[in-house]
Amino acid sequence: MMQRIGIDIGGTFTDLVAITADGRVLTHKVASTPHDFVDAIIGGMTELLASHDDTVADVLHGTTIGSNTILEGKGARTALITTKGFRDILEIRDLRMPVLYDLHWTKPRALVERRLRLELIERVRPDGSIATPLDPDSVALAIEMLRREDVRSVAICLLHSYANPVHERAVADSIRAALPDMAISVSHEILPEIKEYPRTSTTVINAYVQPVVRAYVTSLAARLRTLDIHAPLQLMQSNGGLASAEFAAIAPAHIIESGPAAGVVGGAALARRLDEPRIITFDMGGTTAKAGLVENGEVLRSEALEVGAGVMAGSRLLVGAGYLLKLPAIDLAEVGAGGGSICRLDAAGAPKVGPDSAGADPGPVCYCRGGTEPTITDCNLVLGYLDPTGLVGGALRLDVAAARSAIARTLAEPLHRSVEEAAYGMLRLASASMMRAIRAVSVERGRDPRQFALLAFGGNGPLFAAAIAAELGITRVIVPPLPGVFSAFGLLVADTEHHATQSLRMRLDQADDAQIGSVLDALTSAGDQRLARDGFPPHRRQFRRAALARYVGQSSEIEVDLPEGDIAGSLAARFGDAHERNYGFRAPADEPVELIGLSVIARGTPERSRLPENIPPPAIAVPASRRTWFPDTGWIEAPVMNRAALANKARPGPLIIQEYDATCLVPDRMQASLDDFGNIRLNWTGA
Repeated sequence: MMQRIGIDIGGTFTDLVAITADGRVLTHKVASTPHDFVDAIIGGMTELLASHDDTVADVLHGTTIGSNTILEGKGARTALITTKGFRDILEIRDLRMPVLYDLHWTKPRALVERRLRLELIERVRPDGSIATPLDPDSVALAIEMLRREDVRSVAICLLHSYANPVHERAVADSIRAALPDMAISVSHEILPEIKEYPRTSTTVINAYVQPVVRAYVTSLAARLRTLDIHAPLQLMQSNGGLASAEFAAIAPAHIIESGPAAGVVGGAALARRLDEPRIITFDMGGTTAKAGLVENGEVLRSEALEVGAGVMAGSRLLVGAGYLLKLPAIDLAEVGAGGGSICRLDAAGAPKVGPDSAGADPGPVCYCRGGTEPTITDCNLVLGYLDPTGLVGGALRLDVAAARSAIARTLAEPLHRSVEEAAYGMLRLASASMMRAIRAVSVERGRDPRQFALLAFGGNGPLFAAAIAAELGITRVIVPPLPGVFSAFGLLVADTEHHATQSLRMRLDQADDAQIGSVLDALTSAGDQRLARDGFPPHRRQFRRAALARYVGQSSEIEVDLPEGDIAGSLAARFGDAHERNYGFRAPADEPVELIGLSVIARGTPERSRLPENIPPPAIAVPASRRTWFPDTGWIEAPVMNRAALANKARPGPLIIQEYDATCLVPDRMQASLDDFGNIRLNWTGA
């Protein structure tokens, strides 16, 4: 029996990884099908199961269906029901702008048009008391508007409902009675926190994508059953935990950034296995490159993210370009640099890489599927870094001549450079872009990247890792087994998680530990019940408690782990430590600290570790050498070997390590070795 099978959809390839009952790891890679991503999943599953006639115990999936729905503007026709006077909060937002001096910048179009933002006569005070009772006539008018306008989904977000949700519940009950087929998202269930714009935006996002996500997971589950797969379907959440398909269909806001999260989760599991206290994950695929941070085996999370803001450059100040989603998410920085990123000259004649991508169709020029603009993959190919006989085990042959012609025509000749110089220059430009992402999750978070190891994966990550590490002063690079499908592998080692939050505002020098404890107990109990419904016995349920705190007068918070016992007394000191780590300073001890909210992560753990003891590398056939171009030496005959050949001794660069799903480039003054888990270790041997 296959214990678990993980499915990760990328812009170019869809990856499948399975672990069998006897501990074997199986992989498969197929081209993504952008017209309907489920087609690639079903095709890949059919091929994988045909060669391994096993039943499947769990199907785990990382998907971009939520974010794509928002980016493409293809969500359901959605209405917003809010308190009278607050219909324009989606337009006013929080007055943050991503650019300061661009007079032509316009904010994103609201997901709910103004005429469908409906106001109710009601008012709840911040302390939960009722200022104005709910007017039933305004509710009836809103319901009639929903019916007349053929609205498919509605977001209900009333003022201060986090303190008292009685009005929201009454409105939701009335809509369900009148319009039983309506998809309903209620803010006190999605995000029971203060700050009206984040709560409204998050609830609207949930409502906008809910019918689409529900249809997607329903279709996927049905088509899996046609393959006689009746195993539970779980989806990766933005926060790095798994959730059932049923939960994702009700609260899809939690899976908006499902796709990029799994690789960081796999990195955290590997960091714990290797006893690596600090790791930067570097995931470069076909469309984007992403960086994340792992400290002491735990992923670094952010409290919010912006959807549709373009690439996530990482700066905490440059916000406002997208739709705010105020839910926990793995802290990722993302740039538009991947193997399929298009290389071109801009209007001024300057070279530029991405963010546009050739994707899976037509793909890079060398795929010979109709692509005409050179990409990063074409540049790597003409320099000899990639095997022209084909990617993914030879299934996809590459045309070197076509790639050279495209680079010569569009880059080399206009720049008056050789094809090699133009291609290498584009790779350097892409590396500079990717270093921005790594600095964003390290330097901008108060961490020194030189104190971290770089974990490189994705189809293109191992090609660029050594050069990027050298520029950043990182001395150790780790390339895990199965690097090209490592995000799918991360799904296999992820745990089921439920995140719950509740606003609770008070100064810590005036805090009531009993009140704090009561809220924490309620959040813990809710998480415990969810894990019980997921089938986890009591001994496999873990709970992590945290608080959101800030200095009085600040407008942003920091998450701090909560200790047992004297909560308020030790929280101030813990907050000071976290503030100093993130921002480089802490206020004097008499500066008051304010509690903003509490959170609990309920985690369902496995009976035993899902990470294998090791993953032996397959001894695939590779050429003995390949003609390769380096800037210092020009064309040389570089040795080529597979990962298994590193088992006996360390090998110095220049060297190419070729695998089924990725290629690792080892430059001069660096050596490669294999550890007992099966990771490639790259270490510098000299200046």
